[in-house]
Amino acid sequence: MKTATASTPTKRPRILAGTVPPLANGTRALALSNYEAALRLMQSGKFDKASVALQLLLANSPADLTERIRMYINACAQQIAKGKKTFLSGEEHYDYAISLLNEGHYDDARDQLKQIISDNPQADYGFYGLAVLSSMTGDSHHCLEHLTESIRLNPRNRIQARADSDFQDMADDPRFTELLYPEV
Repeated sequence: MKTATASTPTKRPRILAGTVPPLANGTRALALSNYEAALRLMQSGKFDKASVALQLLLANSPADLTERIRMYINACAQQIAKGKKTFLSGEEHYDYAISLLNEGHYDDARDQLKQIISDNPQADYGFYGLAVLSSMTGDSHHCLEHLTESIRLNPRNRIQARADSDFQDMADDPRFTELLYPEV
């Protein structure tokens, strides 16, 4: 019967390209973890974030991953170019953002609404959309901030908000009531 001793060398698994490179202080394990995270971003359709993660990984990636990383960076670039939305107007962009909101894609809707405001800081409907989103996600502080700005830019939004069922979670907040009914 053979017994293993401390001096017996352990065999490394063989692969087609030779042997598996040793882990250097966990660097390879960290690189593989980041690589897998980037691939998960790609699988979830977040190609812009995946591309950034892969670019950062490329700088100090293990040699055997470099080509794959470049391939995935190119795939992300193609998906980003293909998925770019162009809108004829800010209102059309707003309609798209609200459709995302209605489908429950809150982060994507928030990104689109912020883009609307970035493109046109006077877009009251962008602030109104952010107020609705904040109300739906339970963020009363930001809801009030965005709704206040929306009303400042277009006072008719006050009347619209009074009848908007998307603000039902805010109805019991006295700050919300004061914002919508200042004359009372």
